[in-house]
Amino acid sequence: MEAPLILSNHDLRNTSARLAVLGIFQKYTYALSHSNIEKELQKDFDRVTIYRTIHSFLDKGIVHKVMDDSESAKYALCVDECSSDHHHDNHVHFKCSKCGNSECLNNIQIPLTNLPSGYIATESNLLIEGVCKACS
Repeated sequence: MEAPLILSNHDLRNTSARLAVLGIFQKYTYALSHSNIEKELQKDFDRVTIYRTIHSFLDKGIVHKVMDDSESAKYALCVDECSSDHHHDNHVHFKCSKCGNSECLNNIQIPLTNLPSGYIATESNLLIEGVCKACS
């Protein structure tokens, strides 16, 4: 889907910063950190603008957090129709031990877990580490 339409569908105005950041997410198939995006756009936008843009995308359901063992947060485009009320990102993430990229494996769902009585799950994360097909 084209960037202006994605922003419009999530009740966001089409600003140059939003279009640029969304374009970066659409360019790569793996999860990106703030610093990854900043390196691509450092000549056009400052660090705070990029940070705020990423977090508005997270709040509106355009991107979701990808949990891996790196120290910085990473984000990836939501595939399903996510919203500010609910992210549909209950899928496996894969981190390559060679290139360090983390990818969403959208077709592999995180298995449901029966928790003990009194526990309520609010989110689940499953990270598989290994070697991606590009590195193998």
